[in-house]
Amino acid sequence: MALHIVRFRHQDQTRWGLFDGMQIQPIDAPCTTTSALIELGYAGIQSRLASDQPAVDLGSVVLLSPITTDAKVLCQGANYRQHMIDSGMNPDDKSFNMFFTKSSASITGPTGRIVKPRHVELLDYEIEMTLVLGKRTQAPVQVTDDNLHEYVAGICIGNDLSARDVQIPQMQFHKGKSYRTFCPLGPVLCLLDKSEMHYLREMQLRLTVNGDTRQQDSTDNLVFKPAETLTEYSQVQDFAPGDVLMTGTPSGCALGLPKPALVKMVGLLPEAKKWQLFVKSQKRREHYLQAGDVVESTITSRDGYLNLGTQRHTVEDEA
Repeated sequence: MALHIVRFRHQDQTRWGLFDGMQIQPIDAPCTTTSALIELGYAGIQSRLASDQPAVDLGSVVLLSPITTDAKVLCQGANYRQHMIDSGMNPDDKSFNMFFTKSSASITGPTGRIVKPRHVELLDYEIEMTLVLGKRTQAPVQVTDDNLHEYVAGICIGNDLSARDVQIPQMQFHKGKSYRTFCPLGPVLCLLDKSEMHYLREMQLRLTVNGDTRQQDSTDNLVFKPAETLTEYSQVQDFAPGDVLMTGTPSGCALGLPKPALVKMVGLLPEAKKWQLFVKSQKRREHYLQAGDVVESTITSRDGYLNLGTQRHTVEDEA
């Protein structure tokens, strides 16, 4: 049975709890990190439910990221079929994943603010189903649908915020995606047992900005599925419990790539002129985030059994 876990602050204490949609039943576990909580194991967490303590109303707590900042943030790029087509790629031609990382300093809570740095003009959003890893590895591993539960402890909502005017013209993927508050995670860390791993192919993602739906898709449309992705990533990366893997975003981002013919023509220009034109053309697009915009994200299973909660953030300019 899936465990919907939250991390919250209540009466000056930070705790873990089991969330039922309205109330939180505290978990009696002195864990300060996601990795320590996961290493208790599925049964160990269940046994620590503090049933002798009163449940806490959701309205009386501050929800925190269920992923603590010691976690590595691993990412897949261009992993939904329509997003790849929109980006000028044929998903059937891809043999390998696009991998990159975000700084753990970018992790922030599921509600509050997203800070737009003063020099950033092209702030973009990317909702992503995020795998929370459950096993330590120090060598390449072969992950299959049969042993996936050994490597994936659960899932949560992620938003891979991106400063496109840093990421693309400056070719700074890590920097452009790693400013503080650029990685909201949570609110729910949904721990899954072996029989529930099929839900990774059935999750429904939706992101809105000021109430308008910008992204909506199903994880059934992932090009590289979790098992094959972890197998490939393990060739170059060690995993630890509590690390996260953001599995890519659907189409609908603010970024709009020019047609190949235009890219070829502009490619003849000097570098500085080429990127000046890129930024100028992107600034004409209305979907980039501005101060005051409200971004909301939800992920649920198709049958409603799993509900990862709602992220809600307001964009603010850096002071």
